[in-house]
Amino acid sequence: MKLDASLGTEGTYLRSVGETAQAAESLGFAGLWTSETKHDAFLPLAIAANETERIELGTSIAVAFSRSPMEMAQTAWDLQDLSGGRFILGLGTQVKAHVRRRFSMPWDRPVARLREYVGALRAIWRSFQADEPLNFEGDFYSHTLITPFFNPGPIEHPEVPIYIAGVNTSLARLAGELCDGFHVHPFHSPEYVRKTVEPAIAEGARRAGRDPEEVELATAAFVIAGRSDAEIEEQREKMRAQVSFYASTPTYRTVLEAHGWQEVGEQLGKLARDKRWDEMPSLVTDEMLDAFAVQAAPEEVGDVLNERYQGLIDRIALYEAFVPGERDEFWRKVARSTR
Repeated sequence: MKLDASLGTEGTYLRSVGETAQAAESLGFAGLWTSETKHDAFLPLAIAANETERIELGTSIAVAFSRSPMEMAQTAWDLQDLSGGRFILGLGTQVKAHVRRRFSMPWDRPVARLREYVGALRAIWRSFQADEPLNFEGDFYSHTLITPFFNPGPIEHPEVPIYIAGVNTSLARLAGELCDGFHVHPFHSPEYVRKTVEPAIAEGARRAGRDPEEVELATAAFVIAGRSDAEIEEQREKMRAQVSFYASTPTYRTVLEAHGWQEVGEQLGKLARDKRWDEMPSLVTDEMLDAFAVQAAPEEVGDVLNERYQGLIDRIALYEAFVPGERDEFWRKVARSTR
């Protein structure tokens, strides 16, 4: 199991990306992931690619439907070339409200649209690499023009891995059908992965005549690892609030269903609609929190992660940003235990 690091997005983080990436590589992380929340997901990876030699670099995730496949293909191609083949393109659909109201882009039939999006990317990359005519036409996207002036040409590592993210079975099946990896949402449990994610990926792979083992599973884990009772309790309550937020979203109800807790999700959803945020964490019981989060002494986190996810998850990160110089020995121990 590979241990990955997550890049933070606070303050002037872009100015320190190079230092952070170098530190992550030297500490033994296998990969460095960026997210697309407050900032662009790709700019930091261009900096990190120049400052590192070994560590893999990926988006977890970049929003697909806010960009055309051509724009996404060009950016990914450049990062794959710059990094010497270390780039992983992680894509997510986002939810309808954000795609339509934040990005002002179309949203309909997201699974079918994402399937076609991935197909368009690969058709564009083939035209870049082989200098062949571009002729992709689908229900959502049409790419039929590429001239030498706009074609970046071949690169040494043209196979860009594509991961997609999802919670429900339809996107997991799509990953099994045609992707290299699947980002399991941080709001998850091993039970949910076994009951929901793995069977869906296997079904998609079977339909496409693939081996489901070809699809890597990556995720970030909620971890509670305080030194004192007070610190542990503070972290538990913070994580309880995070779980209540995710569990209130109808899209994530599938995770609760794996445990028979869908009624709690409905109650949380009602509180969220009424903006009664402070009341939500109290509905997350200790049993629920222990299902969705790992609690261990700091020096035992790596061993507990290994026991929890070995044979289930291929790439694990912690649901917190990696900051060089903060808890370096902790990260070294986690990295050693998860190799």
